[in-house]
Amino acid sequence: MTNVLLSPWETPFDLPPFDRIDDEDFAPALETALIEHNAEVAAIVANPEEPDFENTIAALEGSGAALEKVLAPFFALAGADATPRRQELQRQFSPKLAKHFADISANAALYQRIRAVWDRRDDLDLDEADARQLFLVHRGYVRSGAALTGAQADRMKQIKERLAVLGTEFTQNLLKDESDWSMDLAEADLEGLPDFLVDAARAAGEEKGKDGPVITLSRSLIVPFLQFSPRRELREVAWRAWVSRGAFGGETDNRAIAAEILALREERAKLLGYDNFAGYKLETEMAGEPAAVRNLLMEVWEPAKRQALADQEVLSAMAAEDGVNGPIEGWDWRYYAEKRRKAEHDLDEAALKPYFQLDKMIEAAFDCANRLFGLEFKPLEIASYHPDVRVWEATRNGEHVAIFLGDYFARGTKRSGAWCSAIRSQAVRPREQAPVVVNVCNFAKPPKGRAALLSYDDARTLFHEFGHALHQMLSDVRWEGVSGTSVARDFVELPSQLYEHWLEVPEVLEKFAVHVDTGEPMPKAMLDKVLGAANFDMGFQTVEYVASALVDLEFHDGAAPADPMAKQAEVLEALGMPRAIPMRHATPQFAHVFSGDGYSSGYYSYMWSEVMDADAFAAFEEAGGAFDPDVAKSLEENILSMGGSVEAAELYERFRGRLPGVEALLKGRGLAA
Repeated sequence: MTNVLLSPWETPFDLPPFDRIDDEDFAPALETALIEHNAEVAAIVANPEEPDFENTIAALEGSGAALEKVLAPFFALAGADATPRRQELQRQFSPKLAKHFADISANAALYQRIRAVWDRRDDLDLDEADARQLFLVHRGYVRSGAALTGAQADRMKQIKERLAVLGTEFTQNLLKDESDWSMDLAEADLEGLPDFLVDAARAAGEEKGKDGPVITLSRSLIVPFLQFSPRRELREVAWRAWVSRGAFGGETDNRAIAAEILALREERAKLLGYDNFAGYKLETEMAGEPAAVRNLLMEVWEPAKRQALADQEVLSAMAAEDGVNGPIEGWDWRYYAEKRRKAEHDLDEAALKPYFQLDKMIEAAFDCANRLFGLEFKPLEIASYHPDVRVWEATRNGEHVAIFLGDYFARGTKRSGAWCSAIRSQAVRPREQAPVVVNVCNFAKPPKGRAALLSYDDARTLFHEFGHALHQMLSDVRWEGVSGTSVARDFVELPSQLYEHWLEVPEVLEKFAVHVDTGEPMPKAMLDKVLGAANFDMGFQTVEYVASALVDLEFHDGAAPADPMAKQAEVLEALGMPRAIPMRHATPQFAHVFSGDGYSSGYYSYMWSEVMDADAFAAFEEAGGAFDPDVAKSLEENILSMGGSVEAAELYERFRGRLPGVEALLKGRGLAA
């Protein structure tokens, strides 16, 4: 029987035929694709002609098409619908793929051809796009260890293979902890919980085959439970489970894995001649060096901590009125913060949530993209990797732009958090192709027949991920390797965080924040309260994030700690971390940092990008409005369409005329002095 992964798909828009792919197709298809890719690389190396851009750089970029065809649908499934069989396959594939790419990057003959082209770069008459591609390929091979020889080269390959295994184990351990834990609720335990949370808890119970409602470790369930449950003892149980993910002990404990990952990263950096991993990693980012990152984070830390400590005093006094003896605890903060928000802003999350329907927020994101960039979205009836996934075609002036997939609901087989990925990225070379982009979220799924309702934070997440999707969809570059979100890590969050601002535009909320039952728009008084409370509890939010970013930086800027948990405690102690606020991501659950190298030494990126996004949205405000066509055109031409084809700082300066300072960020968060 023909393996569908190795055959022409003949599907609309050449989408993966998920309804015809069997899990057992992946392993044999991978083996065939690896052999084919090795043959393509061998042909480049064996080419008797003098190395030049086309026969070496372009040929290398054009290799591996069959491998991409296998891996794109596999990793879409592995992240968003990770059945036990798919997890087993991922454990098998990770070291195999790491070895495959390590062997290519360590291929001395291949590197000599790349180096030969690089050395002749001034004589090749390359245009800007091809010169950039040559620079990135050469730099990438050097940084991957291609110039190493002998025992050092062998050790680099071993490190890469081991890191791939450890990253997969870390991810799967965390997913298992999150999917296995649940807390059954009796009917009496539902007291004080709003209807939307009761519905979500019942739906979660049904998914787990329980007779009644449950609270799981899905953020869309546990956070509102901590906000609304008057049962302090239940909040404590839930909170302790939430902050202990990855550290429950036993086979899924991630603490030893984190220690080994940090040690291997340090060794890898030193093999390449760097003092530590942070120095290696940040060299290619906008920040450039650890000191610049630390300076930014500390500029934000001090005003954020002052605000958080002031808030802690207020919440502790509220808790004391309820008979809570001693200081406020982590499981108390969200509960009393919600009470305070209701008292000070007359804003009740339970009353607010019916105005944030998932479908309406999707419409809002699409409508803003239409007004800004002329994009239109048409739903398609196409089978995808899960029944919950929805598919749209994005067009502009009747021309196809992209395919967009939205996978919005939490489930036990989906890793936590929210993300954007591309099953296929835009490119002209090596193959002309339009993007296929996926947004994945973890919103609570409602019972059948009920509309899905979001919190305001959920709605921001939806806009955030759609901002990433726009970066992919509006990409207009030559080479796939610099397409869309293939940019510096501390630049990649700019489009996503910038797009969040449109959720705060009053005319957007007036149009799309309509009541689920009546269809009436949100009352102006409530709308004003929503916007007025935008920075509520910002001390807490900023402290939990910046603490995580600083711990990440200290893990990598120096010798790898033998005991990461002790190092984490040391960093937090030195910062004077408020006792009732945990890190947003404690070490054993810090998937951004330990599931792969993506955000390692780089969790600060959200804050670095926020400095720019606050300044970038100000460009719209200064021009006369959130939908100013000239600023929108400049944003697309100078940032969204450019991918990584130009250095990030230059792109921002083209858009704004200068680089921003931290003042706009502090003002936007309500933390300015």
